[in-house]
Amino acid sequence: MAGQESHYILPRPEFDKPVKLLIVVSPYYKDIADNMVAGAVAEIEAVGGSYEVVEVPGALEIPTAIGISDRASNFDGYVALGCVIRGETTHYDTVCNDSSRALQLLGLQGLCIGNGILTVENRQQAEVRADPKDQNKGGGAAAAALHLIALARKWGAQTKGVGFKPASDSYRLA
Repeated sequence: MAGQESHYILPRPEFDKPVKLLIVVSPYYKDIADNMVAGAVAEIEAVGGSYEVVEVPGALEIPTAIGISDRASNFDGYVALGCVIRGETTHYDTVCNDSSRALQLLGLQGLCIGNGILTVENRQQAEVRADPKDQNKGGGAAAAALHLIALARKWGAQTKGVGFKPASDSYRLA
């Protein structure tokens, strides 16, 4: 049982400049979503960060909202929160796989995303995972985004010093 295992949790990252995250949540199961948002907000506030929350209809819309935001706003990272509970049809598999795959593709493009979309067999599993006093998966997703932001800032400030560097705007070949 997952609740009985002990897992290592990385220490919170520290930031010289404030961080701003967008929490994208599907409130399809409102009580579960609210608990996950509470966990994420507490984690973001613990590092002195700021956040905005937007709601979308379902888990499949979460990656699209993050993609739109990345093109039109200035967030350092994203927290994806939702819950998919297995039903009687294969729609569960589609929603789980496609939402996860889309978030992963956005991450591979350089976005700092914590994936907190629960994929569970029943409501009881979701409640335990969403509860900030229990498994706190919302807080875990925010922590993942914060760690990725810290890495992006660390490596974004470095230059390799060798190899090809693109021409600056002030220098162009005719």
